[in-house]
Amino acid sequence: MEKQDLTKKSYDELRPPQRLLLGAGPSNVDPRVLKAFISPMVGHLDPFFIKTMDETVELLRYAFKTKNHITMPISGTGSAGMESAICNLVERGDEVVVCVKGFFGERIKEMIERCGGTPITIEAEWGKIIEKEDVERALSESKAEVVALVHAETSTGVIQPLKEISRITHQYGALLLVDAVTSLGGCELDVDEYGIDLCYSASQKCLNCPPGLAPITASEKAMEKIRNRKTKVQSWYLDLSEIEKYWIENNRVYHHTAPILLIYAMREALRLLYEEGLESRWRRHLRNA
Repeated sequence: MEKQDLTKKSYDELRPPQRLLLGAGPSNVDPRVLKAFISPMVGHLDPFFIKTMDETVELLRYAFKTKNHITMPISGTGSAGMESAICNLVERGDEVVVCVKGFFGERIKEMIERCGGTPITIEAEWGKIIEKEDVERALSESKAEVVALVHAETSTGVIQPLKEISRITHQYGALLLVDAVTSLGGCELDVDEYGIDLCYSASQKCLNCPPGLAPITASEKAMEKIRNRKTKVQSWYLDLSEIEKYWIENNRVYHHTAPILLIYAMREALRLLYEEGLESRWRRHLRNA
């Protein structure tokens, strides 16, 4: 094969076109977020960056409407958030009730299988919601300790009611795992009021931030299950009990090099959300949906 001679080729300055992005995500990014994104680089243990991390965690708690201690952005896209949630909660042989009503419910099911879990699948026609009676039936007929579902299914736009499913899930002593990739910041979501035990999202949708971060929040019950696992979490990189030592603990322990500029951007995107007000942001999305 002929070797390519790059000395004969020139590369122009990158000039992406201006687009109005009207899909589910990625979404357009506010100029303030872009400005934060090109701020000066510092080290990942710099005191300024530690303060930025702490403020980002506070703002994420506001966005999720939670007091959960373990609330932080994972380095990776929404699928990394999904994989982290599942590989932390699911061990080989575990039964998991998984609600499938679209493309991303199917992805959750596949990740459960990859972790060695056994999905107890509840299916609804695409465009329809999962009925609470089906969840109760699945829990009563299995030994599942987790119920997993998508709040707002990107592939169909359907929002799944959560309160009754949460009540039934906890009635059977199980944990509720919720995919809020499309819904965080875009429609009503109250992690504490709904009793969600583990919830993850993504930066590039209703948070209007560049792709590459997956906000996640976990209840004490969820973290207790994770810390009492019989086996190590399948992924070292996505192990919440390790990541929390870098993001949450007072004496920070290096886990991996954080995407510093992305976290600047997320902090500013969340600051915009805070300034607008969460309920006002929900109403704006509802009006324009």
